[in-house]
Amino acid sequence: MWKPQGVDTAKFSNHQPDHPRTLVTGGAGFLGSHLCDRLLAEGHEVICMDTLLTGRRANIQHLLGHPRFTFLNHDATTPINLRRLLGFRVGVTSRESSESFRLDYLLHLASPASPKDYQRHPIHTLKLGALGTHHALGLAKAHGSVFLLASTSEVYGDPAVNPQQESYWGNVNPIGVRSVYDEAKRFAEALAMAYHREHGVEIRIARIFNTYGERMRADDGRAFPNFVVQALQGRPLTVYGDGSQTRSFCYVSDLVDGLCRLLQSQDIGPFNLGNPEEIPLLKLAQVILEVTGSPSGIVFKPLPSDDPGRRRPDISKAETTLRWHPKVHLREGIERVIPYFRSQLINARVDSPPKTGESPGIRPRRRNLLSKLEWFLRPTS
Repeated sequence: MWKPQGVDTAKFSNHQPDHPRTLVTGGAGFLGSHLCDRLLAEGHEVICMDTLLTGRRANIQHLLGHPRFTFLNHDATTPINLRRLLGFRVGVTSRESSESFRLDYLLHLASPASPKDYQRHPIHTLKLGALGTHHALGLAKAHGSVFLLASTSEVYGDPAVNPQQESYWGNVNPIGVRSVYDEAKRFAEALAMAYHREHGVEIRIARIFNTYGERMRADDGRAFPNFVVQALQGRPLTVYGDGSQTRSFCYVSDLVDGLCRLLQSQDIGPFNLGNPEEIPLLKLAQVILEVTGSPSGIVFKPLPSDDPGRRRPDISKAETTLRWHPKVHLREGIERVIPYFRSQLINARVDSPPKTGESPGIRPRRRNLLSKLEWFLRPTS
């Protein structure tokens, strides 16, 4: 019998009803890995599925030995035969199948989420929104699972209203450079609702606004990690346009709490999940410079195409129905994540291989630059 390497099938055949079984697609990503942590802490058996296209094994490394955690390297754009992926024997009866393998929840997060990533992988992003969502919904239908779709504030495009309510239909350029992500998520929402109406699949839809925290990639490309990394490296912070465009940043623990509350609710949504604390990007850059103590300046570059002018969620629906409200204020969140980004930069510097012709270790011609970098990466009070 074919069996995926490293998968322990015994823990699935001995499934305990008091441990809900949950599949998280995109579970090795920034947000997905934090969600895996939370679900395990709440007693779930977690199956994490990811191709590591934009996710990282390091995000789930601490979970790989957990008795209720399994990692599957699988692309959701291809059919998800979960029993085969987990190494179950073929040919069991339908009764054996339903009793020996149950999937209680399916959280679909698989997708590049930053403009840098989805513009690098435009077709795959669209396929994940279409085929990936279709395959995940088919799996939820087959197992009677509650299906949570991680949608996005990008479905609102460049909004003509502020703040954005769930009833707003959006202002999206369907052929712009950002459209591969915007339209993929809009289609995913439509497909999820179609499965609910036609097949009775239990659906939950979360529209996630800008989120930040530990495990974001330093090269993610979005404003928050860009500003923090540039400040710690002593480089000028790059602001696009005049910096008057606004965003709302939610700390990752708050966002995960909102997703878990939605998962356990009886409401389809959609629900805006984000921090309504709106801030211009120029002001964000200034706050990050202040918190890091960096002497870096600010440089201005042309605004990218279709960059939204305003982003602020109206979360009154989530506050009323889910009893959810973010707790971590932006400045506090920035102070929390600085040590993480500092460690990422130090690790990247240590792990960087020498150039051709250079000896390992610190090259003399770079010693002064590294000394300056160490100064910027120093702990701040």
